[in-house]
Amino acid sequence: MWNEGPDQAREPQLCACEGPPRRSQLGPKVQLNGPGIPGRVLESNTAMRLRRRFVGFIVVIQTVLLLGHYFLYQTWTFRNPGLGSTERLWLPIALFVLSISFVLASLLAFSYTNPVVRALYRAAAIWLGFLSFVALAAALSWVVFVLAAIAGLILNFHLLVELFLGVGFAVGLVALFNAQWTRITRIQVELANLPDAWRGRKAALVSDVHLGHVRNGNFLRRLIAKILQEEPDAIFIAGDLYDGTAIDAARAAEPLSQLSAPHGVYFVAGNHEQFGDDTKYLNAISAAGVRVLHNERVDVDGLQIIGVPYRNAARGSLDRILHSLHLDSHRASILLLHAPDHPEVAEAAGVSLQLSGHTHLGQFIPWSWMARRIYRQFVYGLSRIGKMQVFTSSGVGTWGPPLRLGSNPEIVMLEFI
Repeated sequence: MWNEGPDQAREPQLCACEGPPRRSQLGPKVQLNGPGIPGRVLESNTAMRLRRRFVGFIVVIQTVLLLGHYFLYQTWTFRNPGLGSTERLWLPIALFVLSISFVLASLLAFSYTNPVVRALYRAAAIWLGFLSFVALAAALSWVVFVLAAIAGLILNFHLLVELFLGVGFAVGLVALFNAQWTRITRIQVELANLPDAWRGRKAALVSDVHLGHVRNGNFLRRLIAKILQEEPDAIFIAGDLYDGTAIDAARAAEPLSQLSAPHGVYFVAGNHEQFGDDTKYLNAISAAGVRVLHNERVDVDGLQIIGVPYRNAARGSLDRILHSLHLDSHRASILLLHAPDHPEVAEAAGVSLQLSGHTHLGQFIPWSWMARRIYRQFVYGLSRIGKMQVFTSSGVGTWGPPLRLGSNPEIVMLEFI
């Protein structure tokens, strides 16, 4: 357990005017924790615990996928008079391969980036999305069959399954195409103590681009062109520009050099940049001319713009950081924070408006139901807590399955009134 004291590594100095702390500001890399225990030993133990959790997570996900595909197999073969010996042979093999495809592709995607891995990952991710719809369709076919049996009706179960699965695949196709259609969402925001210079100005909010094996530089270039058509006065990128898979970070970020606004372009790191060391991502974004905000506040024409990365957004850390920045309660402020996890902390610190992403609005059912249960009124759109407003974007990209249904990829245009 970490014990605070003079022998511990201190938190990076928080600054209201400068960018991310330099390595020299962070202190020596090897320090002692307690009587003679090297920091590297503790870092190694932490890494081992993380690896165990990761393996456990993979095992759980793969087990769920195997069970889901087994359920599909049982549904398709139950009372199927047309099922021949050949189909009985290749169907379980095909479903098994599909059941392990996404985990396998994801593991490869974290280490390699080449046309073969990208194609495998895209195909596996698309199938994973379709699986949600066809599994739900299969479950509904059983519900209808059982209810009909209770009511004394005799239904052709396999014909019923074919009908429901056909609808499931059709819905999947709609979701696949919907995820490629980026909308412009226009919102008017009224902030107390907003400087007169900012009244009538517009800001673009973008989050969750997820550059990686599904979306690449061409997608980012089209996105930037769409943003620039709106002529925003400021641009906010609320994290997860990258997916976290293997990628040439600098090359992927090059199109950002075309992104400009009179009052700045600002970025804050999300969880996908901070799976591990985020240095390569933040350096690439900075090199493209985007201001990376790291536990800091900048003043732009009287408006306070604050950025806290995902890793520092836990309740206690966020509270300490915001209070260390000495926000002026008599001037409007905007907090750029990847996830809307603890809006009550920002409200207590006197923030006027929090801009977030992260939720994707669940992307599609049934995950959208889960997202709404977790984030409640902060899952999407403009909401209020106390004196602070929160806008959560559904994001412009996707994680995992490149499908959206009930949530749209969006660029948000905020007009300050």
